[in-house]
Amino acid sequence: MGSDKYNLRYLLTICGVAALGGLLFGYDTAVISGAIGPIQRYFDLSSLQTGWAVSNVAIGCIIGAFASGAIAARLGRKKTLILAALLFTISAVGAALATTFFWFIVYRLIGGIAVGIASAVSPMYMSEVSPKNLRGRALSMQNIAIVFGQVVIFVVNYLIAKGATEAWLTDVGWRVMIGSEIIPCILFCLVVFFIPESPRWLVMVGRDQEALKVLSRIGGEEYGKQVLSDIRESLVVDRVRRLKADRKSQLIRDRRFWFIAFIACMIAFFQQASGVNVMMYFAPVVLGDVTGNTEVAMFMTIWIGVVQLLGNILGMTLMDRVGRVPLFKVGTVGCVVGLLMTSFFLYRSGGLSGDAAVLQGYLTLAGMLVFMLFFAFSWALGAWIIVSEIFPNRMRAFGMSLSVTTLWISNFLIGLGFPILNQNPWLTEQFNGAFPMWLFAALMAMAFLFIRRFLPETNGVALEEMEDNVMAKYPGGAARRRGATREIAGATR
Repeated sequence: MGSDKYNLRYLLTICGVAALGGLLFGYDTAVISGAIGPIQRYFDLSSLQTGWAVSNVAIGCIIGAFASGAIAARLGRKKTLILAALLFTISAVGAALATTFFWFIVYRLIGGIAVGIASAVSPMYMSEVSPKNLRGRALSMQNIAIVFGQVVIFVVNYLIAKGATEAWLTDVGWRVMIGSEIIPCILFCLVVFFIPESPRWLVMVGRDQEALKVLSRIGGEEYGKQVLSDIRESLVVDRVRRLKADRKSQLIRDRRFWFIAFIACMIAFFQQASGVNVMMYFAPVVLGDVTGNTEVAMFMTIWIGVVQLLGNILGMTLMDRVGRVPLFKVGTVGCVVGLLMTSFFLYRSGGLSGDAAVLQGYLTLAGMLVFMLFFAFSWALGAWIIVSEIFPNRMRAFGMSLSVTTLWISNFLIGLGFPILNQNPWLTEQFNGAFPMWLFAALMAMAFLFIRRFLPETNGVALEEMEDNVMAKYPGGAARRRGATREIAGATR
């Protein structure tokens, strides 16, 4: 069935509403990039406390992501998104009004929980409502929204800081930056009530007629009946496999699950190990160290977000045409090149001042932009798509929560560790901030080898057929796949 047979306007509308969770994700995580300097001065923070102020959100994200599977399975995808919208609102108001560092951290943690929930459930919802040949395009909206949220807050931060005194930024400016999130929060709260529930979740809880109504509106009556039949069939197979897993002490003893989860978790880890969030959270710090000018550094940071947005749009057009694996391979090589360029110009930045320092800052920015472009059309989109679509129905809620939790653990460790590495006197004296970039480049080289060996092509594969597609990558996978086919045939008789 071609894409002209689907109700694209309806599909993109409901996916767009779900993607607002991604916009708040990007807004909430990136707002700290402009506010961290004034916050450090206002609360008189040490370097470790500064790292904690940035990375504590990831702790909330870990909690939210890990709990998201159980919440989404019990309440449904829609109600879980509503919960995330309310938590975002509480966090924005509370953190902006906080008078002590303790309460600032508490409210940022609440925001992190909302990010963790939205980062797992928004793409889960979109993968479950989208036809297989449009799934990449629909899921790309999540990452477009994330990056758009980041670009918006980079611009907002810059405009707030432009021409402002350091004293005003320290007392008031950072509160305005963080409190500005209340505007997209209110928008999300208003529109999320109007989207339908995920048809796959509706079938799982026995509400088949409601599921058929949603599916028929997306692709017509024939499409709705066919997909409903496919979901029912997959649930029959899931029950057979679950019974077998139960005899081996539940899903956690299922080697098929852990192999699929291994791939998803490693993709999540490598996305963060690329160093992307150093670019997003600490770009004003890194570029400010080179140029010696905070306002110029914040202006440069806007372009990192803009290039990432353009790269995401490029990836959105290519993901369903070229496939996931080719884009991952090309993007990974490009990331390595960009990181090496960034590290080279950072290494040569020592001792510069004035116009020479600003020029070196723009050369460093050029390396960051190369990295960001290649990252955006591959890992930025692809990682979220893979963890959203690689799990079969019976594994998806738990599997996605596990892989997204892995992503946020990695995010936390990198966010906490980078200031320590970047401000280490010996490393700074020897490498001028280049050492972390070399480390990220090495991890990206490892990611390329992992993709080549383990990542299956998931483009155009129905969610109900995904398990056997992935298991073909397991050692001895061809034989296991033939066995799985016989199992499915027996289960559906």
